Amino acid sequence: MHKCLFKTQKNSCINNLLMKRRKFIARTSSVIAGMPFINKALHGSLNSLADADDIKEYLGKILYTREEVDGWFSGKLFPFSKFHSEFGWLVNNNSFRDGINNSWSVYTFKGTDGERIMSNYMDKPCRINTYGNSFTMCHQVSDNETWQEVLAAHIQEPVRNFGIGGWSVYQAYLRMLKEEKRTQADFIIFNIYDDDHYRNLDSWRNIRVKKHPQHIEATLPFLTVDIKNNKIADNSNPCPTHQAYYKLCEPEQAFNLFKDDFALKIMIAHERSAAGNPHKQYESLMALSKTHGIETRVDTGSTMSEAADLIHKEAAIFSSCRLIERIEEFAKINRKKILYVLSYPASYIASHHTSGERWDQKFIDFMTGNNLPVIDLSQKHLDDFSGYKTDIKSYLAKYFVGHYNPLGNFFCAHAVRDKLVEMIDPKPKPYVVRN
Repeated sequence: MHKCLFKTQKNSCINNLLMKRRKFIARTSSVIAGMPFINKALHGSLNSLADADDIKEYLGKILYTREEVDGWFSGKLFPFSKFHSEFGWLVNNNSFRDGINNSWSVYTFKGTDGERIMSNYMDKPCRINTYGNSFTMCHQVSDNETWQEVLAAHIQEPVRNFGIGGWSVYQAYLRMLKEEKRTQADFIIFNIYDDDHYRNLDSWRNIRVKKHPQHIEATLPFLTVDIKNNKIADNSNPCPTHQAYYKLCEPEQAFNLFKDDFALKIMIAHERSAAGNPHKQYESLMALSKTHGIETRVDTGSTMSEAADLIHKEAAIFSSCRLIERIEEFAKINRKKILYVLSYPASYIASHHTSGERWDQKFIDFMTGNNLPVIDLSQKHLDDFSGYKTDIKSYLAKYFVGHYNPLGNFFCAHAVRDKLVEMIDPKPKPYVVRN
């Protein structure tokens, strides 16, 4: 950390920050207690939603072949990612034709487990680390076009990029704990994407998101939740070795590994709903919703899917709220400042504009209600859009090519700029008052 941060005359600033964090921690339990909840038997209760035959049938459709497993571990298949025993996966050095105007994007990462390479002010000490997902990694732009590099160019100091495509809040949190021991920084930008809340609950991403020629959708560390008792439990990567991955090729071994998996039960409930639930298996899900204080009705296939969605959403949002609690405690103990950035796809922003509704409103209320520093990029875009005489789709096309294009990364950097500069002490060189 910068030595000036610890000077006696600066202590009032630090004490104010720590007091806010203590108040945050004290308030958290009451805030979460107000959420509709799922009890400690959530995973067990969901067992009745899918019997063994359903589970085996679902898993049978997503199993890997041994050739796919060996191909990924050897680097011959699924070139986007590479295996990591702790985090599930990291991203390979590579280039993909996924950029603006169908251009090639170049991705380069420093060292075996390192961050995306820096270019601006890389020879200077770094006091800002960024963690998160593909919007942190800046998928679909080349190394020097990331929002971290735009921001670094403006504040005239380096910004590290530890983002990895497809990661959950939990994976980013685990990496933060590890990297802040190795390459610590006084200031952290923690990025959370739309789907990251659900990703916290995934033990094998292929259960919920089917594998792609570029990415195998690997197993990963995950959380289980006990909302009634206000707890989350940590679970390590269920397949931490090459040999363990062969379990994902064998029906019985995969069944034994995932038969109690929460996300799997949710997906099977959706499948039953899509099929019209011919066996009228509503009772378990309806009992689940009533027991856990979730107001819903399950009497048709469609309402069964809606109820499963609600249960999934409540668990996902809860898991992220508790992780934020952990991050804030980590920051308090280690005297760090955290700036949270909420990222969204263009479709979410368009829906936010059209309906005024947000599926993750409870999480946003949690963050703002606890006075945490947050950059809400959906709202930032809508504020910016109000100055345009065009439709929302045309406006968003300027910034997105799936993920942010170079202009989108520029927008992100400058959306973050003011709040970050406000938090940084001593100020970056361009903001130092000169006589």
